[in-house]
Amino acid sequence: MSPERINPAELSPATGFSHAVAATGSRLVFLAGQTALDVKGEVVGATLPEQFERALSGLLAALAAAGGAPADLVRVTVYAVDVADYRAHAPELGRIWRRLAGRDYPAMAVVGIVRLWDEEALVELDGIAVLDGPSEAIPHSGDPSGEAACGGSRGAAQASGL
Repeated sequence: MSPERINPAELSPATGFSHAVAATGSRLVFLAGQTALDVKGEVVGATLPEQFERALSGLLAALAAAGGAPADLVRVTVYAVDVADYRAHAPELGRIWRRLAGRDYPAMAVVGIVRLWDEEALVELDGIAVLDGPSEAIPHSGDPSGEAACGGSRGAAQASGL
């Protein structure tokens, strides 16, 4: 599967995203929101760029565990508690994206929000990827009870009582 990045001339120039992505494949991978949580569940990084890098790394780790690569991403949503701060750091965030995920940009949106589940969190990323063929997922070493299988953003699991 090679997603087709579509950027019509009649729309504003797409910088760091694609206006549309057409994809064919047999597996959809829905990636839970990832924040700057470490393996202990603690928010790491005090600045937006530090937290963005950690959140993107988490998103890409989940994608890799499902058998995908950054080029398979067709949609990413960024939730930012301070859109002005996000805009101010956009060049640096773009460099982080290119270093970790390359230049195959998915369709993207940045959404301003009041806060995230963890009060110290500044940004959260979720995504959708399209992969070819059967699952090549890496077996997880997670909690066999399933209690930890609620994704990277622990708030949804806690709020729903999972």
